[in-house]
Amino acid sequence: MGKTSPAVARLFAACLLPAIALGAAAQGADGVYVVKQAEGLPTVSVGGTVIPYKEVTLAAQLPGRVQYIAGIEGDELEKGDTLVAIDDSELRAKREGLIAQLATANAKLRNAGVQYGRELYSPRSRSSPGGMGVPNLFDQFFTRPMEDFIGDRDQDAELSADLYASGTQIQEARNAIRSLQAELRALDSKLRDARAVAPFDGVIVEKFIEVGDTVQPGQPLMNYADVEYLQVEVDIPARLRPGLREGMMLRAELDVPARGGTATDGPGVPVRVAQIFPMADPQRHTVKVKFDLPQGVSEPGMYAKVLVPDFNAPARVNPVVPRSAIRFNGSLPGVYVLDEQGKPELRLIRVGEPRPDGKVTVLSGLRPGERILENPGANVTSNWSREQDEGR
Repeated sequence: MGKTSPAVARLFAACLLPAIALGAAAQGADGVYVVKQAEGLPTVSVGGTVIPYKEVTLAAQLPGRVQYIAGIEGDELEKGDTLVAIDDSELRAKREGLIAQLATANAKLRNAGVQYGRELYSPRSRSSPGGMGVPNLFDQFFTRPMEDFIGDRDQDAELSADLYASGTQIQEARNAIRSLQAELRALDSKLRDARAVAPFDGVIVEKFIEVGDTVQPGQPLMNYADVEYLQVEVDIPARLRPGLREGMMLRAELDVPARGGTATDGPGVPVRVAQIFPMADPQRHTVKVKFDLPQGVSEPGMYAKVLVPDFNAPARVNPVVPRSAIRFNGSLPGVYVLDEQGKPELRLIRVGEPRPDGKVTVLSGLRPGERILENPGANVTSNWSREQDEGR
């Protein structure tokens, strides 16, 4: 049999390698992926906490006994619903007393008005008896003119004084009514404070009291929050602050499945920079930033990681591989690399941050241009593991 020329051998190998690669893919792989490199700014993973968009702590405004609680943790309520009610029997009794006093003051005001009208149209100074004690008719025609003539009595001054006294009684009655009305408004304000009302649609997050408890002013009653819209609160290093602006879209990773059952451990979820606090923490040198989350992807209090770009670091060039290509040997990540003969070999790698397109950055262990199995099946074995088995 003659020798095969090098050109024929290379041609045969070129035809054979794709078949070998397809044979390896037939062992349980979806295909062969050529490792590519991606250039971009490095990101820093910063941990934070999922918080409600709005949250309030309701506190007691006056002392008393808790008479009513709307529900337990997790119960949904609407804006304007009563959350907590404190016994207001004593306040209502005082209110009834004030209403009675107000009615009395109104009666005094009406009486003062009647007396003023009487004094205006029928003055008492004209009908009062004179100093001589004579009959009234004689007093009107003789005594009073003589008193006015000699200056012992001035009827106009007496009339003016009587009208002023009646006007003073009217003003005093009006002032009494205003004072009682002010007390009534203050009491009504206390009656409103006896009930804690939901300021918006939300749920009871935590309650600190039970029916029958006695509370004092300032004592917390319950936490109430709007959990329909959520945010991630993160304290980022101050050096990353210049790279952020309100409205900027980033990626976040959540460690829990979404409410609908869809896992969020893939490429992450988009988040929007909602608020950047104007001052850094002087002790920790961090800046608080809030990110808006999509609806239904997490729960309040959960842990989340936000991938913040580091504009101060130089750009790095790292290979990227599909997430489906990574398999774990114990706790170590690895991929199946195809050698020159198309046989898969397990190679340990060091993974970096996930990308939005479903790929993962590889920090070490792979070079661009190498071929790996894109989705190796459970029955795929590597030459390395087989050689180890044969050497035992």
